[in-house]
Order: sequence, then structure tokens, then C-alpha cells
Amino acid sequence: MRLLSQVPEHIAMYMALKHTHLLLAALSVSLLFIRFVLSMRDSALLQKKLFKVLPHVIDTLLLLSAAGLMLTIQQYPFVTPWLTEKFLGLLAYIALGVMALKGRTKALRVFAFFGALGWLALMVRVAITKTPVLFG
Repeated sequence: MRLLSQVPEHIAMYMALKHTHLLLAALSVSLLFIRFVLSMRDSALLQKKLFKVLPHVIDTLLLLSAAGLMLTIQQYPFVTPWLTEKFLGLLAYIALGVMALKGRTKALRVFAFFGALGWLALMVRVAITKTPVLFG
């Protein structure tokens, strides 16, 4: 059995970044879900500083961990097809996430929320398989 001290440094860095990225992604999606439910209930809790600041902090750290992973594996969007698709999926997820929280009608917010989850599922699939779905 290999001890942690025997793992090459670049592999240890990759694993630390990957696990950090996965944790931050789970926190980000969880916060989206909580904020969506609160917005559907027209809750005053959404005006609390925690719900205004924390998602931005987590999402910034999530993007930084993604950049760290890209540098570690030396693969980049618009060069590596699966990362290009994941990046475009991220843009769609963000746009629909904003609509899910700030859309004019509750019906639009629900539609946008499930659309965002669909793009999230695509990003997860592409991240696991390293195979683009839409542009493959």
C-alpha cells in the first residue's frame, strides 16, 4: 500500500484541486437550490447578507479551482473539446440560474431552474467521461 508521502506531488495537487472543485460545486448547486426555493416563497431571507455574498464567494473559488485543474492537467477550453463543451454548459447554467432566481414569473423561474439542472447534468457527464455530447 502506498503512503500519501509516496504519491508524486503533481498527483497530490491534482487530487486536492479535484476534491476542492467537487466540494465547491456541490455547495454552489446546493445554494442555488436553497435560493430558488426561497425565491419561490418570496422569502425575506434572500435579502440577508449571507445569501447575497456567500454564493459569489463560493462560485469564485469554484472557478479558481477549475482554472487550477486546467493548469494542472494542461487542457483548456477552445483547445480541448470536452472542456469547451463544459465551459459553454457553464455559461448556459449561469444564465438559467440567474433567470431561475430573478425571472419575472414563477413559471419562468421554474422552467429556468430545471433548464439549469439539465445543463448541470450535461457538465457532470462531460466531466466524468471527458467526451463532448453536443459537439462530439
